[in-house]
Amino acid sequence: MDSELFERDRHVTFLQMMYQLLPSPYQSQEINRLTLAYFVISGLDLLNALDGLVDKDAVATWVLSLQAHPRSTAELNNGQFYGFHGSRAAQFPPEDNDNEALSPSVSNLASTYCALTLLKIVGCNLSSIDSESILTSMRNLQQPDGSFMPIHTGAETDLRFIYCAAAICHMLGNWSGMDKEKAKEYILKCQSYDGGFGLVPGSESHGGATYCGVASLCLMGFIEDEILSKNAPSSIIDVPLLLDWCVQRQAADGGFQGRPNKPSDTCYAFWIASVLKILGGHKFIDKKALHGFLQTCQSKYGGFSKFPGQLPDLYHSYYGLTAFSLLEEPGLNPLCVELGMTAIATMGI
Repeated sequence: MDSELFERDRHVTFLQMMYQLLPSPYQSQEINRLTLAYFVISGLDLLNALDGLVDKDAVATWVLSLQAHPRSTAELNNGQFYGFHGSRAAQFPPEDNDNEALSPSVSNLASTYCALTLLKIVGCNLSSIDSESILTSMRNLQQPDGSFMPIHTGAETDLRFIYCAAAICHMLGNWSGMDKEKAKEYILKCQSYDGGFGLVPGSESHGGATYCGVASLCLMGFIEDEILSKNAPSSIIDVPLLLDWCVQRQAADGGFQGRPNKPSDTCYAFWIASVLKILGGHKFIDKKALHGFLQTCQSKYGGFSKFPGQLPDLYHSYYGLTAFSLLEEPGLNPLCVELGMTAIATMGI
């Protein structure tokens, strides 16, 4: 869309439509309905448009209905995770009880993160949830090397799920759900020779993985906010090399790329810029150039696309809005980059 203006009203209308009825292309994402709801409702919160458009009590009731509960306290140590299911369909029992690993009917870390953020956004007191079951069973997901599985039946283990676990513990105000020291050691092994972080030790540096690693360390209290401005004598991570890697991700078109030699993509304006914000290096962002790139991804229908000229989608629309919040666009609520929601939502107001 060729406009130098941030089209707030169009974005509100786009997300309002998504709140009322998701288009048919999202049918395949039914299992992730909670995540889609997070994009919609957190996006409206960024736009300062929740009141009058979202039934907060109804959202809270729906989210709370998706928590998995043990039948007894003895089941808390049976290996299963008692967090939140991604959708109503995910609560259905498996047809083949002998092949549980292939069943979607398990709660997972990502959905639990989205559930807690949604509850905080709509002002629900988290004391109303069964946090003990979440935290006790979440310990079963942490591996000996400090990483986390997303579900109790086994899956890949990488920085995404350490971040989810750290954010969950932080929001619940209780770190009994994870061994922070083991998680820290795993994260440190993921910093690559070029300064960025890979999803697993030895893998290529990636914008999303770098955010997960740095935000997790910040949430766990192992690195300070805006460490560059505090003249800290040392850090557990290589901050100068990380800063250099992040700054180099802003491409000639003004956008951010997730890896070297990749095209700019709307979502990395959040993943990379948030790392710079945490480090205190956001002053190194060419804000005018980034603003210009994001405008080329702004749709005339509202929302944002991944690349210029494409149709908008929920994922990139949400991260386009977070990027504009980081750019301090007038009318947008400030963002808490470590938790991926508005600063006011983190206070439970």
